[in-house]
Amino acid sequence: MAATHTIARFFMISKAKIKQIRLLEKKKYRDETRLFVAEGNKIVADMLPYFECEWLIAKPSWIESQETLPAKELFVAGEDDIRKASLMKNPQDVLAVFRYPSHRLEDIDPSVSLIIALDGIQDPGNLGTIIRLADWFGIEHIVCSMDTADGFGPKAVQASMGALTRVSIHYTNLEEFLSKPHVPLYGAFLDGTEIYKEHLSSNGVIIIGNEGNGIRPSVEKLVNNRLFIPPFPSTRQNPNSLNAAMATAIICAEFRRRQGFCQNA
Repeated sequence: MAATHTIARFFMISKAKIKQIRLLEKKKYRDETRLFVAEGNKIVADMLPYFECEWLIAKPSWIESQETLPAKELFVAGEDDIRKASLMKNPQDVLAVFRYPSHRLEDIDPSVSLIIALDGIQDPGNLGTIIRLADWFGIEHIVCSMDTADGFGPKAVQASMGALTRVSIHYTNLEEFLSKPHVPLYGAFLDGTEIYKEHLSSNGVIIIGNEGNGIRPSVEKLVNNRLFIPPFPSTRQNPNSLNAAMATAIICAEFRRRQGFCQNA
């Protein structure tokens, strides 16, 4: 049964607060404040137990449906106020401003687990989908080059559908991170070995390159396992290329299928 909340506990949202929220659409302001926006009934409800919530803006009906509301500031708002604050084309009943989580790059060990590395992914929708895919396939860490899109930008957050609560995003010098000895580094190339015929380990790094240019040369030279995702039939000429999220899904699925087969054998 949903808890009954007293609306008097909540503030009416001001124009100044709406302006602060709108500024979080810009990466510069997110970096300065270490705050990001999440919107939508399911995404906000999923994130509330995991991230520190600074501000929560919601319709009375959504507030009444919640057992707990762990936010520092709570604002009751009508549809018009939510629309003014929202970064989405079609706002829902609730918007929340969360503080960035603290993740340590030192906690990642690709010698014992499988992780994803993103080399210059630019589309935040692609990034959000990859975060969601990582969550589906039980991959807990994504390491990004410094020029990869922001995983806490509004489009990436919405596309990730709450997966940010279970997948940690890290930004670093990718070449330096990948220069670890004795770690399998996998990348997709047209001249690689067909993924279905190649040995795939249960640990290492799956590297996904930029949407238009693929994996950059300085990272490519570090790859020690070149994979190829074949079209069907294999003789088909010039099929449309796969986008980054589609390629990630195919590669991760084959890694996990192979791992599951070995465990069940």
